[in-house]
Amino acid sequence: MESTRRFGKYRVEREVLDEQRLEEVTQRKTHSDTHPSLTERLKDSLRCTVPKLKRSVMSSLPVLYWLPKYSVWDYGMPDLISGISVGIMHLPQGMAYALLASLPPVFGLYTSLYPALIYFFFGTSRHISIGTFTVLSIMVGSVTERLAPDVAFLKNNGTNFTAEVDITARDSYRVQVAAATTVLGGLIQVVLGLVKFGFVGTYLSEPLVRAYTTAAAGHAVVAQLKNILGISPTRFSGPLSLVYTLKDVCSLLPQTHLPTLVVSAVSMVFLLAAKELNSFLSSKLPVPIPVELITIVAATLISNYAYLNSNYTVSVVGEIPSGLSPPSVPDVSIFREVIGDAFALAIVGYAISISLGKTFALKHGYKVDSNQELVALGLSNAVGGFFQCYSVCCSMSRSLIQETTGGKTQMAGVASAVIVLVTILKLGPLFQELPKAVLAVIVFVNLKGMFKQYSDIVTLWRRSKFDLVVWLVTWVSTLLLNLDLGLAASIIFALLTIIFRTQLPTYSVLGNVPGTELYVDIDTHREVREIPGVTIFRSSATVYFANAELYLEALKEKSGLDISKMIIYKRRQEAKQKRRERRAERRAKRQAKRERRAQRAAKQLSAAPVFSVEEEAGGWMDTSIDGNDKEDQGWTERENGTVFVIPTSPRATDGHCRWEYLKGGDPDCTSLGWMSELQDGDTTTLGSSSEDTLSRDLERVSLGSLGKWTWDIHSIILDLSTANFIDTVAIKTMKNIFQDFSEIDVDIYMAGCQASVVEQLELGDFFSESITKRRLFASVHDAVLYCLNHRGAASFSRYEPSVDMHISTKL
Repeated sequence: MESTRRFGKYRVEREVLDEQRLEEVTQRKTHSDTHPSLTERLKDSLRCTVPKLKRSVMSSLPVLYWLPKYSVWDYGMPDLISGISVGIMHLPQGMAYALLASLPPVFGLYTSLYPALIYFFFGTSRHISIGTFTVLSIMVGSVTERLAPDVAFLKNNGTNFTAEVDITARDSYRVQVAAATTVLGGLIQVVLGLVKFGFVGTYLSEPLVRAYTTAAAGHAVVAQLKNILGISPTRFSGPLSLVYTLKDVCSLLPQTHLPTLVVSAVSMVFLLAAKELNSFLSSKLPVPIPVELITIVAATLISNYAYLNSNYTVSVVGEIPSGLSPPSVPDVSIFREVIGDAFALAIVGYAISISLGKTFALKHGYKVDSNQELVALGLSNAVGGFFQCYSVCCSMSRSLIQETTGGKTQMAGVASAVIVLVTILKLGPLFQELPKAVLAVIVFVNLKGMFKQYSDIVTLWRRSKFDLVVWLVTWVSTLLLNLDLGLAASIIFALLTIIFRTQLPTYSVLGNVPGTELYVDIDTHREVREIPGVTIFRSSATVYFANAELYLEALKEKSGLDISKMIIYKRRQEAKQKRRERRAERRAKRQAKRERRAQRAAKQLSAAPVFSVEEEAGGWMDTSIDGNDKEDQGWTERENGTVFVIPTSPRATDGHCRWEYLKGGDPDCTSLGWMSELQDGDTTTLGSSSEDTLSRDLERVSLGSLGKWTWDIHSIILDLSTANFIDTVAIKTMKNIFQDFSEIDVDIYMAGCQASVVEQLELGDFFSESITKRRLFASVHDAVLYCLNHRGAASFSRYEPSVDMHISTKL
């Protein structure tokens, strides 16, 4: 059937597509075609072919893909310059961040060497620099100091304990703790990568990560106050440890070591001034000035020749062994105590690395594999742990240097590792007189970028209040609950905000944009038109068990139809109709009885011409209802709550007397208030049928108190284009919507369902004889055209007289 609609500016002729017709046209595949069985998938995964083996090897070892194509002429010199620049930064940062991990500085150099070489073979990012990082160093430090506190390594002087700590034994055990935690975290990352769990990093949103690193910077500052001030506060662990540590530091301020404070102040002034100069000349310099390395060399020379350690008791780095230590198996018994910390390290390290790696990949036009990055980072940690390294990820500052100095491939990481290797083998002992206060100042100054992230509060206040709440909760929980518990609390809260958003989505009624097939919210757009008789309802979130009931309530509110009240009203009307029918039957019986009595009286009158006044009056009263001509004022007779009225002008123009009645009150319907009064107060001729009476009653009775007039809405279209899945609770809710609205003669249609949603509806036994795929349409516009062609033609033409577009549809 073809029909024409006035509906816009252009003439469009096409077939209206419901789901059943769409499947016929497109020949949709069956479930077995799109979803192979488990046996078939297992056979396919075990089937080995040469192309499949090559792809598997290339994806597992990305270096085999890009290294044979490496051009020394094009990439050699940029990678070398970039690698040297990054390697120079590795030296001060490695030693400084080792102090954050509560480890000897040489282990920071080890951490800058081995993981970078492992990542060279397995990583897919070309610009990130793997090695030590502030946040992970602090997290490792919290583990090492919790399991190896100073009080556990006090030297025994025969009978009494002294206040002296066995530093050698303490550091040795802390290295074991850090290595075990690193190996376990690396194994967790490898397993997650092999099971394609790389998307886990997406649950750490940018506001959460930035707030977490900002709070971690606060922990780093507090941890370095002892080296900057030259004091020895008690290190606390667990919730509120930061508060307790700050309280202890404040109580020890009168004991500040002045020579150490002077060294810290001079180093900080020099570093800040040099970094500002470096930023000012960055556009004119081919490579940044290595201010941290210059500071370390200068401080080491001054400390060595001024004898700061012996003359002024300024704490220095101490012995740095030359050469590489042999690999050793970590203590497996420690795994049980650090599994939570290892998982936190694995997730945080991966989130930071993948976010920065994807940023550089997008900028330079290549792809980073999330799962392979998880495997590469895990192997870097797991293998590095056997060489006494602690947890690593990419460093923001070093990665930016590697990218801005022209680095092209992972060969830059190899060049930086060579610089670190030379330092460990030959130059390490030269830094034995380096003051720890200088390393602490380097950490403090490098946290400047993280402190700038406090400006996120102002930005998020303007852009998104939800993200601002996530930021603040993450920051507060990380500061107060420590890094591990703070991360867990932050992730849980972030997930709760997602659930909260889906539970309270935006519900809207859509209208048509004139001249298009677009439908937008009528509350937020002015020039849209609501389709007469059709309500188009949309939720901004998918419908599932958490918001299914809210979806139904919002549909009632937006459509203006309170289903429960209207169904009750309808059923009461049906009950009243049955009572009317029973009354009509009784009246018919009484009428037949009166007619028989009248016939007998007529026979008696014809047989006996003489009669009395009383008999005449009684006969007139019985036969007047049959239509006898009288001109006197009539009287009424009440039977079963119905009042019969004799009109003042009983004879009509056609010569017949028209009797009317007023329906009496129905005590069962008094709860409906004015509707019952109006329903029971109309007038109907005795000659009309009860069906006509009910039809006119329903047509005249307004459901104003329920929201709409009965004929205002004949169709409701549920726009499910935003739904990416539907569960059993939502399917049951949709079934109830179809059934309840059908009872008040309102048709329900669904539009814009994705293929996966249709498949889930099929599996959930949603479709039946009453709810077929004819109720599902490919788009909202198809559903609107179908509704207008079937139930809304008259109202649409009445409400849209000025629209100059025709749409011909074939149904």
